[in-house]
Amino acid sequence: MSLPRAKLTKNFPGCPVEAALSYVDGKWKGVILFHLMDGTLRFNELRRKLPAVTQRMLTKQLRELEESGLVSRTVYPVVPPRVEYALTPLGETLKPVIRALAAWGDEYALCRPEGHELRDPSCTPAAALQA
Repeated sequence: MSLPRAKLTKNFPGCPVEAALSYVDGKWKGVILFHLMDGTLRFNELRRKLPAVTQRMLTKQLRELEESGLVSRTVYPVVPPRVEYALTPLGETLKPVIRALAAWGDEYALCRPEGHELRDPSCTPAAALQA
């Protein structure tokens, strides 16, 4: 199995954008961080918010986020075990970035049943006002 890009940070020759993206690289990491911005969530709460992700993939992505220091995992010694995930202080610093991505997605990304598509910026209401 290949290493996630976040583990290969020594291979980024001075590019802060590529290095930063390596920590949120992954199909579900950005969405996990987005949902954790509202507060602590248990594993099954995250699963319900991400119905298309498998348990195995969610676990993998959470472990990578935890390993990079963006997410904390708290296990409570009760039966059945209770595990909660939250943003760390470092993860909290990504909130403005995630909010900016969400705003850009609201403005330019069309989500349709047949797939995602980008909206032409010249067709947005803001562009019509500038014309």
